[in-house]
Amino acid sequence: MCLIMTTLYLGSMPLEEIGWLRRGACRSSDPDLFFPLAPTPVQEARAKAVCASCQVIEQCRSYALRAGESDGIWGGLTPEERRRTRFPDGWRRPAAS
Repeated sequence: MCLIMTTLYLGSMPLEEIGWLRRGACRSSDPDLFFPLAPTPVQEARAKAVCASCQVIEQCRSYALRAGESDGIWGGLTPEERRRTRFPDGWRRPAAS
C-alpha cells in the first residue's frame, strides 16, 4: 500500500510483488485512510480517490484479490467489493442430483 505497508509486507511478499508498492499513489498517505478502524462512506471515497490516480492500481487490485486481503482499500476496492469480485452472485451451483 504505502511505504509503511511496504515495510510491513517485506517479509511475506516476494520481491517482485513489492516493487509496485513503492510506486503507489498511496505511498505518502496516512495508512489510516486505507485501513480505518470504522470505515465510513466519506473515508472510502477519499481512499478510492487516491487509488483512482494511481499508476499501479491494477497490480494492487490483482495482489489483493490473489492474496485474499480481507481488510482495507486495495486497488480502489473495499473488502466487500473484493469479495464480490472473487465470488460473484451465482458462483455456487447446486450439486448434480
